[in-house]
Amino acid sequence: MASIQGGETFDYVIIGAGSAGCVLANRLSEDPSVSVALLEAGGRDTNPWIHVPAGYYRTMLDESVTWQFGAGPEPHLDGRIVPWPRGRVLGGTSAINGLLYVRGQSQDYDMWRQLGNSGWSYEQVLPYFKRAEDNERGEDALHGASGPLGVSDVRMNNPICEAYIAACVAAGIPKTNDFNGPAQEGAGYYQLTTKNGRRSSTGVAYLKPAMSRRNLTVITDANVAKLEIASGRVTGVTFNHSGTTKTLNAGNEVLLSAGAIGSPQILQVSGVGPGDVLSKAGVNVVHELKGVGENLQDHFHARFVYEVTLPASLNNVWHSRWNQMKAGIEYVTSRSGILTIGAGVAGVFAKSHPDLEAPDLQIHFMPLSAVGPGQGLHKFNGVTASIAQLRPESRGHIHIKNADPREKPAILANYLDQQTDRDVLLRGMHMMRRISSQQAFAKILSKEHLPGPDETSDEALMAFARKAGTTIFHPCGTCKMGSDPHAVVDERLRAHGLEGLRVVDASVMPTMTSGNTNAPTIMIAEKAADMIREDAKAVRSAA
Repeated sequence: MASIQGGETFDYVIIGAGSAGCVLANRLSEDPSVSVALLEAGGRDTNPWIHVPAGYYRTMLDESVTWQFGAGPEPHLDGRIVPWPRGRVLGGTSAINGLLYVRGQSQDYDMWRQLGNSGWSYEQVLPYFKRAEDNERGEDALHGASGPLGVSDVRMNNPICEAYIAACVAAGIPKTNDFNGPAQEGAGYYQLTTKNGRRSSTGVAYLKPAMSRRNLTVITDANVAKLEIASGRVTGVTFNHSGTTKTLNAGNEVLLSAGAIGSPQILQVSGVGPGDVLSKAGVNVVHELKGVGENLQDHFHARFVYEVTLPASLNNVWHSRWNQMKAGIEYVTSRSGILTIGAGVAGVFAKSHPDLEAPDLQIHFMPLSAVGPGQGLHKFNGVTASIAQLRPESRGHIHIKNADPREKPAILANYLDQQTDRDVLLRGMHMMRRISSQQAFAKILSKEHLPGPDETSDEALMAFARKAGTTIFHPCGTCKMGSDPHAVVDERLRAHGLEGLRVVDASVMPTMTSGNTNAPTIMIAEKAADMIREDAKAVRSAA
């Protein structure tokens, strides 16, 4: 990585080498006349498990490559703290996530446009999804095949997944082969951000090909302390590197891509945010923006675990040294099998009520079962189906506790705060029971392990959700895009009331996308790169 003395000036200084920051670093440095610095708090992506798709199970709790945050105590989850691991490595959370490639629904982006964010309708963002994508199925009207990001089909056949999809169809859910096609609704297999059986993080797909460019400087182990702000303009970034405090200056802009937790935290410790929050933390208010850290949204799911009779559960691999060895050989020789899976193999997008225009529920189905993420698999022949509401109405927040940038912020997700969220999740849990009762799955079902066959009432199911439900790791919305009093950035992702600063990551989403959030975050960065170049050209022309 680069050697920096401090005091250097770059056209663009990017904070965070995650799902968005690596995209920006690649796209902006395509212009050799532009100098770009990329700051990452973590290190290089040398951990081999990062690049093995199923390795997320080993890395998500590994503090050498993650931040281990926690949301809570959550008032509607019996006061529990919900673990929130986030990537702290080149590639960010795209290096440790569950790899599912899900864009969401066209209505998600049309809603962003209807909220006043011009340029963000589905028709306008689709070209950026396509530009990012290298889909092994090839190019068509909705998909790209020449972009950096590998997108591949599941490289494992499992009869339990086939049985579950057949049960979904029997329960009235149509079968689909593309959750990112013309309509999201259906049951089928997820595509993953993989290429040739290896993880396609943004660190690999975007940053690695750009690392040899002379105009791109990448600095790892760079912990940002604050933004430098003078006369209403963000002029640079102060950070700690190798035990020394250093500052980089930004000739054009600072691009904040530290994620839905890191971006509001950095703004707040820099004196940008809600005045009452900053004052309570002992930080002088430099520029009040009421929405910084507010509008927090996340997907929450309840996990159903089943014991099955088919010996195709991957639990049998986990608990057998011989099966582990065979799985390793299969992966090394053909890049297939258990080590190529993500956090969902089969999946479902369904409506909780037939009158709805679009699905509001998502199922992740895995031919394995575990005590919890990263905590080992059950010893019985188990599988898991988790149900989540796609568009939660509950809102939380992220607030710094004090002026120390090293202190983890207080996170309140506020899961299940709204009655709508509870109602939709409950209907989803009943839908899970309807699916598992269909003959295609029931004939291989030995026992419902969780919540358990005795938990039949609405009250019992909601008690189970409060006790055992958890995040799908999709925080967003904490620096939302818009023009209302709580918006943090405008439709071009420029911070309201501050020059020289944009926020580019999942925090700018005004409302959640209907599914996993990595692909939408990459799209946001692709579009942001074009806007940044367009605006820079306009400034040069005006001069």
